[in-house]
Amino acid sequence: MAKENLPDSMRFIMKWEGGLVDDPDDRGGRTNKGVTQKVYDSWRSRSGQPARDVKQIGDEEVQAIYEGNYWTPAGCDLLRRGLDLAQFDTAVNMGTGRAVRILQEAVGAGVDGQFGPSTKSACDACDLGTALIRYTQIREGLYKRFAQAPGQAKFLKGWMNRLNDLRREVGLPGFERGPEEPDFGDTSYIARIPDLPKGSQLERWD
Repeated sequence: MAKENLPDSMRFIMKWEGGLVDDPDDRGGRTNKGVTQKVYDSWRSRSGQPARDVKQIGDEEVQAIYEGNYWTPAGCDLLRRGLDLAQFDTAVNMGTGRAVRILQEAVGAGVDGQFGPSTKSACDACDLGTALIRYTQIREGLYKRFAQAPGQAKFLKGWMNRLNDLRREVGLPGFERGPEEPDFGDTSYIARIPDLPKGSQLERWD
């Protein structure tokens, strides 16, 4: 439940975030090491640096972006081990706003997309195993929903392989074994899903 869990969590994320991707069907857009061009442009602008191609992103920049854009905003440093990784991985792949809403749904908190004291209390009080099962079920339902959109079906196998590897990593029963190398399914990478617009409700997932 602290920042010291970030390095191990980053190792899991980097297992699934490949190199440069520029697929017109990937709604995340041009991406390198899991960082989209849009996110990289915004981060460099806030840092007072000129824009440049995300292909040139450095490892220190990757670390800073993941911590500042996903780990901290999604409340990962406030969560128990296991739930913090699930939240972090979801924030990276599906956006921090959607990740907070999934977390709130999973632990029985009010779903408003804001990680406040009531959400923290619900996370602290929940049964961790039950919450992780619920969390990953919601995420699976969303992947299956998104795969129905035009051009997105080819990403479903990779999305599910990543999710099942997460289930293995956090110790859910039935997922004790998994491949050593990531299986991206029918593509060579895991597609990024744009975050929910601010104030939007979580999509129906069941």
